[in-house]
Amino acid sequence: MTQPRFDVLCIGNAIVDVIADATDEFLEEQGLDKGSMRLIDAEEAERLYGLMNPGREVSGGSAGNTAAGIAALGCKTGYIGQVSTDQLGDIYRHDIEAAGVEFLAEPRDDVGATARCLILVTPDAQRTMNTFLGAANQLKLGAIDESVIADAGIVYLEGYLWDLPEAKEAMEKAMDAARAAGRQTSFTLSDAFCIGRHRNDFLRLIDEGKIDILFANEAEIQALSGEDDFDDAVAAVCSKVPTLVVTRSEKGAIAVEGGARARVAAVKIDALVDTTGAGDLFAAGFLAGKAKGLELDQCLKLGAIAAAEVIQHYGARPEQDLKALSARVY
Repeated sequence: MTQPRFDVLCIGNAIVDVIADATDEFLEEQGLDKGSMRLIDAEEAERLYGLMNPGREVSGGSAGNTAAGIAALGCKTGYIGQVSTDQLGDIYRHDIEAAGVEFLAEPRDDVGATARCLILVTPDAQRTMNTFLGAANQLKLGAIDESVIADAGIVYLEGYLWDLPEAKEAMEKAMDAARAAGRQTSFTLSDAFCIGRHRNDFLRLIDEGKIDILFANEAEIQALSGEDDFDDAVAAVCSKVPTLVVTRSEKGAIAVEGGARARVAAVKIDALVDTTGAGDLFAAGFLAGKAKGLELDQCLKLGAIAAAEVIQHYGARPEQDLKALSARVY
């Protein structure tokens, strides 16, 4: 098989993050569950934005964050996500291309406003996300070029994109094109609330063999499996996917691949500032390791290093040199 144009091609919701400090009392006043993600409409986005403390704007979205992390680790990366022709759309495209990611979806003027996520960070570094999907959820089948998919070693997709029928069809088209080309498909479950909406579909993708690498955190793997015990949840899923990766915050992470199982401890940090993007950057490190042909435990170590970097500052994009930080792994 020829060398692919992209080591990893990421597909997801193109969202501009607006990150601001908040108190527990503010969350209670607004009826928000700390640590959750909810979908909001344009009116609620404007209302909540008006009540937030001054925020920092940075291009985000789960798979977009992962793409930026993969590029920061020296891999060739592309990204497909829908933005509008508005100012936030211009910001998003500039930011992700500046991070070294090739942006592969044309902005459109018929999809409403570019998406934004209002992220409230409490003093314990937990983030509560309020997402207006706007243009991001208008990804069309035509945005998926099968020749581009076939030219990527790994195609990575986020579960958050599963909420509208055509976006879901676009993701399945990408999965089928990757499989037809002999490429790997990686999928992140994204959020326990997302699993609550789409559990049957996600289980179907697994049963049909459309996912080669599955990412989850502890709550997500339990929600997907229906098991309350962590070990039972992992056991219920790991035999159904070639590679399962589960992050556990301060407990580190595990990966199960065939008969092999690997674990990694969480990397020690100076200060926990903002957990936004921790899972996204863990996936970036792991997938970069896969693209480089590293062993399973080395892939986990790269993931842990990337996740540790991003939680020590605001925003979900790396600020330090990830290649320098990860040099000791390989």
